[in-house]
Amino acid sequence: MSLVVAPREGRRHAAAVARLQASYAALPPGAPVRLAKTTTNLFRPRVEVGTGLDVSGLDGVLSVDPESRRAEVQGMCTYERLVAATLPHGLIPLVVPQLRTITLGGAVSGLGIESTSFRSGLPHESVLEMDVLTGGGTLVTCRPGDDLFDAFPSSYGSLGYATRLRIELEPIGTHVALRHVEFPDAGSLAAAVEEVVATRRWEGERVDGMDGVAFTPTQLRLTLARFGAEPGPVSDYTRTGVYWRSVQERETDLLTAADYVWRWDTDWFWCSRAFGLGHPVVRRLWPRRWRRSDVYQRLVALDRRVGLVDRLDARAGRPRRERVVQDVEVPVEALGEFLAWFDREVGMRPVWLCPLRLRTSRAWPTYPLEPGRTYVNVGFWGTVPVGPGAEDSPLNRAVETKVSELGGHKSLYSEAFYDRETFDGLYGGPELAEVKRRYDPDDRLTSLYDKVVHRR
Repeated sequence: MSLVVAPREGRRHAAAVARLQASYAALPPGAPVRLAKTTTNLFRPRVEVGTGLDVSGLDGVLSVDPESRRAEVQGMCTYERLVAATLPHGLIPLVVPQLRTITLGGAVSGLGIESTSFRSGLPHESVLEMDVLTGGGTLVTCRPGDDLFDAFPSSYGSLGYATRLRIELEPIGTHVALRHVEFPDAGSLAAAVEEVVATRRWEGERVDGMDGVAFTPTQLRLTLARFGAEPGPVSDYTRTGVYWRSVQERETDLLTAADYVWRWDTDWFWCSRAFGLGHPVVRRLWPRRWRRSDVYQRLVALDRRVGLVDRLDARAGRPRRERVVQDVEVPVEALGEFLAWFDREVGMRPVWLCPLRLRTSRAWPTYPLEPGRTYVNVGFWGTVPVGPGAEDSPLNRAVETKVSELGGHKSLYSEAFYDRETFDGLYGGPELAEVKRRYDPDDRLTSLYDKVVHRR
């Protein structure tokens, strides 16, 4: 069904699309095509290519229909803006990635995952229709089953850019009740995940969201969320409290729906520790409006440009560090083996755990998880001292090898090191190339391999 978009919003959207297409037409013949964006949630460097496409005015919510539970959204709209429009109706998208400034188009062309992914899969699985500006400069409306639509997930802009998406929504209510269930090892946690996936319940109570944290090899916690909980006294982790610490310290909790959706963003999971926000004094002095993932991301980007941490380590005689920032999916039955290997070879804790299962029986060629199989996303973000050879990224390369060995997959938002043959085998290279030839015949868009491995 079509949603009713207010005439004013429709005109605004049409004008924004016209600007986008005009900026494409103004590019010199043969010039590479890229969005003119000032922000990013990617964790891999890229080469700047000069003038980009004008995406101004493509960052809004066009329509929310509470009755059909549908929304019409522009491609550059952030989840923060979308959730602000849907929560007054007690609704949210089926999957809301953890970071506020991830865009709808970015999540669908890249990868998004959250606590509802054990039942709702990935963000692109709840898209009903989208408009895509292709590498050939045409605007194509596509739906599930179309070649462009099916190849678009995990294509990271190598096939085009979404300008409009029609998506499904689901109820969340005003409050979310949490249970933090402790497990002594990865095997027992994996068994609990399989039970919740099969029954959508734990100890008789409905489970709407499920994710967890592995603090140590013998202290793992699975957080089970129930939407639509009764109102009551709530926790607020945007102030002195820290959400990830509460997972370790509490058995139950109650959050507003908004605070639940953005519970990880305030401290960028636990990565805000690098800026001292775990210290009570620093936390009090750090303005609340700056406790956001995009602020921390800009600080990290600044350090990468100036190399301050590397210079301080060198001056202090500390070994060179390798940045290990990855999200990987491993089959649930292989979780224990992967974490044991990870502790021996990488040694980074805590790590995030988020069960995932494709929502339907449809396979996606550019991110070929197996339908009907349960995976667990393992997220780890930090640096590890490795000494000489850190620039060759030995730990990241080892992670890639181990994940493939276990039948898993890894997201491409961060650095990748695969050779071309391996990469094409893992990420649907032949299928992607065929669709790219059709919609980008002059090869104006950077290929997926060049984007994520060569960082172009």
